[in-house]
Amino acid sequence: MLKGNAVVGQSGGPTTVINASLAGVVEAALRQDSITGIYGMRWGIEGFMQDMLVDLRKEDTRQISLLKSTPSSALGSSRHKLKEPDFPKILKVLKKNDIRFFFMIGGNDSMDTINRVETYCRKHGYELCGVGVPKTVDNDLFGTDHTPGYPSAARYVALSVQQGGRLARDMQKVDQYSIYQAVGRDSGWLAAAAVAAKRQEADPPHILLIPERSFDKKKFLARVEKCYQKYGFCSISCGEGIHYADGTPVSASQTADKFGNVEFGAMGGTSAAMQLHKMIGDRFKGWRGEFQVVESLQMCANDRASALDIEEAYACGKRAVELAGAGKTGLMVSIVRGSDGRGHYRTELGTVRLADVAVKAKPMPDEYIDKSGMWVTEAFVKYLKPLVGPLPEFADLAFQPVKKAAATTTTKKKTKKK
Repeated sequence: MLKGNAVVGQSGGPTTVINASLAGVVEAALRQDSITGIYGMRWGIEGFMQDMLVDLRKEDTRQISLLKSTPSSALGSSRHKLKEPDFPKILKVLKKNDIRFFFMIGGNDSMDTINRVETYCRKHGYELCGVGVPKTVDNDLFGTDHTPGYPSAARYVALSVQQGGRLARDMQKVDQYSIYQAVGRDSGWLAAAAVAAKRQEADPPHILLIPERSFDKKKFLARVEKCYQKYGFCSISCGEGIHYADGTPVSASQTADKFGNVEFGAMGGTSAAMQLHKMIGDRFKGWRGEFQVVESLQMCANDRASALDIEEAYACGKRAVELAGAGKTGLMVSIVRGSDGRGHYRTELGTVRLADVAVKAKPMPDEYIDKSGMWVTEAFVKYLKPLVGPLPEFADLAFQPVKKAAATTTTKKKTKKK
């Protein structure tokens, strides 16, 4: 049985619950006989190559427990794309610290990092168990029903559209349209989560724009006008990565990150929401509107965390250690949607090969998108609601008109002078 030290790192953008997964890894590793020490990477794989390791066994147990409700990436993150000269450096640090268990918490690029490190070590005769813990608000990883981080981010979007939608409805005499932009480079899972806010037909959102469907300006503006005529205002939720039929981003962003991914929030660029705002303003003269682009707040708003998300994130971190302790490698923990037999949601954990996850994006399936391309089906709503959880209930006034008082006439009796 393999025995040695373990290392865990966090990579890519954070989530509200990424530290819950870290807590799961640490607490499980402390109970694993085959793991002699548990180290944390400072600043992801970039810090690891510089031997920037911290001893997580020496952390106060209360602080480790508090990770479950702490947002962002406690160890520090990075977006480094591995190059061939990096691998000898990584192997050197692994050997120097007798690291035999390698855990990364991240998205598809992070799974690629683990897969390549584990493969390189195997080719060079160094025994290493590499297991990935899923994470991303985009919900676009293959092999898992959803990712830890998505339910909380989806709840953030739903609450934002629910409450911002109230404002849009009540201010429609001032602002005739409102646009909310969600994170989502290649997939619309998060932008579509806004539908959880909807209770009645007139409730926001009215239009969803997602990267899985090409943006058609003419059809979009026609839909905006129709919504305005029907509801008195128009509420739109869009993904940051929406694009035209030829692949050109609506945001017109030309900046890419180290992995070649378009950066929609890059300095000097515009956002999809800004472009949509301008289109509507140019088309409907005299209209005013608002747009919200919250970027990383969706990734770290602990006050809006989904309780289910925290529980699942922790469980995924714990399971990764159990798999490695059993000698399993080259895998990512996955979430399988289960049922208690009465149709109620229940979490089950499985595995998927890292090679099947790395550097791939899972779009929303066609059965979740309606024919218009600007809304979702009931199947998606059923998928989403257990993850987001119940939203607050707000007052809905009946607006009973005041009844006009019946007209009354008085006649004055004439009196004779004596």
